[in-house]
Amino acid sequence: MTKYLISFPSAAMVVPAGELESVAAAAHAVVQEAKDAGVWVFGGGIDESVPPVMVDADGTVREGTYPQTAQLEGGYSVLELPSHDAAREWAAKIAAACRCAQEVRAFQYDPSS
Repeated sequence: MTKYLISFPSAAMVVPAGELESVAAAAHAVVQEAKDAGVWVFGGGIDESVPPVMVDADGTVREGTYPQTAQLEGGYSVLELPSHDAAREWAAKIAAACRCAQEVRAFQYDPSS
């Protein structure tokens, strides 16, 4: 089975005033459905109030990030699924719950992970 990253940037999720609670409930319901199906690995949103840091091999910590990932934020789900088609089906469920399109990416297979 392959692990898939299903994600969206924060700016994509535009929820009208007063509807955030129902969106959260729908998202939590999809998460529970994935858990019940045994495909849920991990998920969550990036805490944008905590700035990223870089940690070098010698343990040196410095503020900042790679330029390519400076805008990394939003919501993420990792599911373990039998096919790319199944990943697209779960992405559609998450998109409906979160009211925004989802990006689907496959992790490379690693037998030790």
